[in-house]
Amino acid sequence: MNYILFDGPSRNNLLPFTFTRPVADIRVGILTIREKWESHLGFTTTTLTEDYLSEKYPMVEMDVNVMINASYLPNKELVAMIKNLGENQAIFKEEDVIAFFSKESQEEVDFSTYEAIEYHEVILKIEHAWDIFSKNGDAIKDDYELLTQHRKSQPIPASNNCLNSQNIFIEEGAKLEFATLNASTGPIYIGKGAEVMEGSIIRGPFALCDHATVKLGAKIYGPTTIGPHSKVGGEVNNAVLFGYSNKGHDGFLGNSVLGEWCNLGADTNNSNLKNNYAEVRLWNYNTQGFAKTGLQFCGLMMGDHSKCGINTMFNTGTVVGVSANIFGSGFPRNFVPSFSWGGHSGFTTYLTKKAFEVATVVMKRRAVELTDVDKAILEHVFEVTKQWRKKDE
Repeated sequence: MNYILFDGPSRNNLLPFTFTRPVADIRVGILTIREKWESHLGFTTTTLTEDYLSEKYPMVEMDVNVMINASYLPNKELVAMIKNLGENQAIFKEEDVIAFFSKESQEEVDFSTYEAIEYHEVILKIEHAWDIFSKNGDAIKDDYELLTQHRKSQPIPASNNCLNSQNIFIEEGAKLEFATLNASTGPIYIGKGAEVMEGSIIRGPFALCDHATVKLGAKIYGPTTIGPHSKVGGEVNNAVLFGYSNKGHDGFLGNSVLGEWCNLGADTNNSNLKNNYAEVRLWNYNTQGFAKTGLQFCGLMMGDHSKCGINTMFNTGTVVGVSANIFGSGFPRNFVPSFSWGGHSGFTTYLTKKAFEVATVVMKRRAVELTDVDKAILEHVFEVTKQWRKKDE
């Protein structure tokens, strides 16, 4: 069977992260959503996404296919149902389609002609940007079980101070000495070639992905995920870094999500709680206004390639788009559009030519190329986000 992950109706609610990737390539827990599905299914997947992303994330369609809504995270029961799907069958969660059988010859899918199979169990769904951090604890636990079953951890070096060590898994090539690891509140996973430097204090659930680094004396509260090749220092609480992003110095990051290739300057801090303890509102790209989250704690949502200078302060519930550069004193506004350059005193447009120059240098340091396909995606994001940048910028 050929499995295709499609973005579904939640795609725009997951901006700015889905400006530069399909829903399937969001990281939550230890793995990306795609990696979870591929591990459970035992097959590779392709993607049905926005046209401008399709060259980088193509769809491979065969005579018969199963389409899967990438907002849903897999579990054993759901995967078994999907593997047994037949022609003209679809799996629903109330009114929402989770998966359906399709043929290449079908031009349209009329679900009224399908046999509807209802999924009644509890399932994790990533349908809002803040779900990435708020549901990260459950996702880490699920991925931990998936990745460690029938496997044995590398030994924990004796210099470390550990609680509930049977809930700690260390992959080959990881380095950690003189750290405190408390897995009594959730599992701790240390990926291949990752490093936890001396004096760090980590409370699970926590995932340090392959070749990522926790710097000297860091304080990390779970549920937190540090994506591949990322670096963190200072204080972190319930945050997700997708990959290749840095919060390398002191400062606080809480209830937040950073995309790829982000960098927070030294002593950057974000607020995750309003002074009046009120519900946090977050910028909504669909309504073009601030919408209720239902959360009391919500910090910073930062899209790919965005950066900030030293001593930057982010207010509660701030959304920063793709490839923004923020600096200076005072709080920038709670919504910073993509390709903005500036801070509290105002913004100008960050032209793609300059943005590409920076991205090329940043990525080359990690032996990754900014390709023409990547540039085309960012050019498209620049055009579609013009509406939120001021006319005189």
